Amino acid sequence: MTTITTVDRGPRVVARRVAVNAPAEELFALVNDPRKHGLVDGSGTVHDNVKGPSALSEGAKFTTAMRMYGVPYRITCTVTEHIDTPEHKVIEWAHPAGHRWRWEFTPTAEGRTEVTESFDNRRSKLGKLFEIVGMANQNAAGITKTLSQLAAKYETAG
Repeated sequence: MTTITTVDRGPRVVARRVAVNAPAEELFALVNDPRKHGLVDGSGTVHDNVKGPSALSEGAKFTTAMRMYGVPYRITCTVTEHIDTPEHKVIEWAHPAGHRWRWEFTPTAEGRTEVTESFDNRRSKLGKLFEIVGMANQNAAGITKTLSQLAAKYETAG
């Protein structure tokens, strides 16, 4: 059974973690290619129509089709952090309003990977609006579903 853990990153940050039976390199490669974000998204907001590089790097931009509250839109994100070392892998991007999505991949001694996904609303110009509409709860549910699906995909591995 998959266990999703809440990670406390402070106010206005929603973060969850799961252990996945896959190497960090493989999981990182999925998120490092913005054209594959629709394959891992559990929220139902990310679509496959992505324009941008096939591999992200700090400063890279990518545009993706989204849908929220039934309204389709496109958004361009900028990669704000990109770390790819054997010990730790991180990809973080910012939306134009300033909120950030972050993925962290940490290999474990058992050959699994701890995957942490977070939504950071601290820098957002829309922070108060997000609080009013309950974005933290919505994003927590989406992150939980994303991580559950990711872990399930590799459940029989290892």
